[in-house]
Amino acid sequence: MELVSEAIDIGTRTPTVLLNSTDASELGVHPLDRIRIHRDGRTIIGIVEITDELVAPGKLGVTRSLGHVTGTVTVSIAPRPDSVAFLTKKLDDVELEMDEIRAIVRDINQDRLNDVELSAFVTGVYANGLSREEMMCLTTCMVDVGETIQWGRDLIVDKHSIGGVAGNRVTPIVVPIVAAAGLTIPKTSSRAVTSAAGTADTMTVFCDVEFSINEVKAIVDETNGCLVWGGGVNLSPVDDKIIRAETPLSLDPPGQVIASVLSKKKSAGATHVVIDLPYGESAKVESLSEAREMAEDFSRVGTNLGMEIYCAITRGEQPIGHGIGPILEARDVLSVLEGGGPRDLRVKSESLAQVLLDTANVPENAAEILESGDAAAKFREIIAAQNGDPDVSMADLAPGPYRSTIHAPNSGVVTHIDNRQLNELARRAGAPKDPSAGVALHCKLGTELQRDAEVFTIHAETAEKLEQAIAFAERSRPVHVLPPDEALVERM
Repeated sequence: MELVSEAIDIGTRTPTVLLNSTDASELGVHPLDRIRIHRDGRTIIGIVEITDELVAPGKLGVTRSLGHVTGTVTVSIAPRPDSVAFLTKKLDDVELEMDEIRAIVRDINQDRLNDVELSAFVTGVYANGLSREEMMCLTTCMVDVGETIQWGRDLIVDKHSIGGVAGNRVTPIVVPIVAAAGLTIPKTSSRAVTSAAGTADTMTVFCDVEFSINEVKAIVDETNGCLVWGGGVNLSPVDDKIIRAETPLSLDPPGQVIASVLSKKKSAGATHVVIDLPYGESAKVESLSEAREMAEDFSRVGTNLGMEIYCAITRGEQPIGHGIGPILEARDVLSVLEGGGPRDLRVKSESLAQVLLDTANVPENAAEILESGDAAAKFREIIAAQNGDPDVSMADLAPGPYRSTIHAPNSGVVTHIDNRQLNELARRAGAPKDPSAGVALHCKLGTELQRDAEVFTIHAETAEKLEQAIAFAERSRPVHVLPPDEALVERM
């Protein structure tokens, strides 16, 4: 069939084309089918959407990614990529071979899979998991299709947390401690998937996080470290595309977490990596046995990639720090670096930094580096190198102006704090899209509260989002305050 191709000013992730329903019927294609587009001896593939409003019969609308293909073209039905059949195998809980995983990764990288197919892969991994062999294959293939950074140094250290614990913003404290000790730590981080803020979201409060590889190398050469968004430097780009599919579903399956983390670390040139594995009720990993199994998987897959992996299994049954949301977490980070802040955030940051120093055989003490102010100075140096204000203060980090404080309904003891519910509450308030939105927690597990004492404060940038968050808080009750006698029974 011959059609006249016209550019449509619509940006899409995949190479999308628009057909009128009359032409689609004649071709025998449906939404999300593929067609071949032939012009001047070249053939490209487009993914079909059908509309009678934007495209007239005899026309083919091409979105921005295909905007160069205009004029008279010949179109025909294209077969599905072979990898689609492999997605079905994963949904059927059949272990995939190396060449099948390679085909899936290649097609994700080249945007050959539509959104439904990519979601099917994520769903298959979530429902059926990945074997250790599949994790190794997936991680290797994800590294292979992206760029890598070569540092020309024997020792490059890194740190990552698998997430799931609200407010666990230790990375912006660990990085300057380690960099101040003279180690090289080029930290690439993700944005939030299921949480109220990822490290990249929190660092955006202080400075830019999107840089090219050459710019990252310049920042690290100047300061020994960086805190940048991994998606901005094309390291393991398939991981970022998978994360985009996971985010609307709030999925983060363990096998994909391992492939995601280690592909980014390998691509960033890391040789020694500390993985923070929090476990506990409402964390991503709920039991110690699961945490130990995941640690073993991290170690095996990392060793296969030529990295030394050290897993720190930590408690994750409640949030770390006080703030949940970009600006609220940034306030915690800055306060710890300046010598105050939440004790649990400070202690955990010092501990993880010390593990990195020990693995690198550096005879420095993380707590002393933090106490001396050297880490704070290094943090401000990194902020300046990433185009931020090195003189940023707490006064510059104002939480959302619309706020509501939730009070204890009775006197008693805090027996339960739900990470998932608090993260969701902060998201209902607008985080991470609205940087100043989130939740400020005023208590910890075991805290004794009097009736009407402050439990947490919700911050939002609009009154409407605040009301939505309040309604969610009333339904979900993310913090339980029980009378002492009931609390004792619950603990038993």
